Amino acid sequence: MKWFKKIIYVFLALLGLIFLFGLVLAFWPATHRVTNEGITRQEAATLRQQYESPHQLFTASDGETLFLRVWNPDSIEPRKRDIAVLIFHGFTAYSGPYDMAGIPFSEGGYTTFGLDYRGHGLSGGNRGDSPGKKRWIGDLTDAIKYLRSQGYARIVVLGHSLGVAAAMCTADSVPQEISGLVLLSGAYESRPGINKPIPLFQQVRILASALFRPAYQSVEYYREGMHMTADSLFTYHYTPRFFTMLDVKKLRLPEDLNIPVLVGVGDRDELFSVEKVQEFFDLIPGNKKQLIVMKNTTHAEIPRESWEKIVQWLDQTYLD
Repeated sequence: MKWFKKIIYVFLALLGLIFLFGLVLAFWPATHRVTNEGITRQEAATLRQQYESPHQLFTASDGETLFLRVWNPDSIEPRKRDIAVLIFHGFTAYSGPYDMAGIPFSEGGYTTFGLDYRGHGLSGGNRGDSPGKKRWIGDLTDAIKYLRSQGYARIVVLGHSLGVAAAMCTADSVPQEISGLVLLSGAYESRPGINKPIPLFQQVRILASALFRPAYQSVEYYREGMHMTADSLFTYHYTPRFFTMLDVKKLRLPEDLNIPVLVGVGDRDELFSVEKVQEFFDLIPGNKKQLIVMKNTTHAEIPRESWEKIVQWLDQTYLD
């Protein structure tokens, strides 16, 4: 029996060492390549209270406050009065940079909203975090339900980059609640070399953080050549549970989808090639879909001419 006790002691000692090693790694100071540290949850709440431009706040089903930026038309013709365009933003971003879409859309007569995801921009929540995929999708569908409660019978969801995944999750969850999709700068597979392997030590540190500090932003979103901004409302640091909650390659739209879908990609998109977006487009069900290649357009810099083409598509799809 003595040998058995020794084995148990050694095993427990090893577990203790692993636990201590993981704890040390979880609190190991991280070195960041992105100097923009963003804002705190409390600072977001203060800025939200001070924000005076058109916006609306609504309460998610778990009680968190979410922020909707609003671009109102100067005048709305009757045929567009019940239509709302809802923008889901990309990684690191929030609704503010989507003035590039909201302004031409509103000038085209469409009331446009931009959701700040939980933990992003002026929405509440721990920065760069979500309790999980179910809660994230819950926030997206709560935004749809809120707009419908405001009298918008036809909601067109526009997703850009990560927002494409958000739009697909929403369409899968509440297909009867939306009237169309615009999916920009997204595909199942990125260009080769974009996603470089994470060094082993960093992988172990992130795993330790996920176990011991699940609400800590231990993952930095960074890629070579990425445009970075000093805007403190951008989010470059994420929790592991947010970063890993989606397996994008498994996302699919409902097979019985029967709403118009517009897919767009820039001819200079540095993340996704036109060919890979075409493959993504081919997997979209239904015959109410269209693919456009936007000229002089990168992944995140979409010129006004491209947004005006989307306004034309909205007119042709919902008014003609």
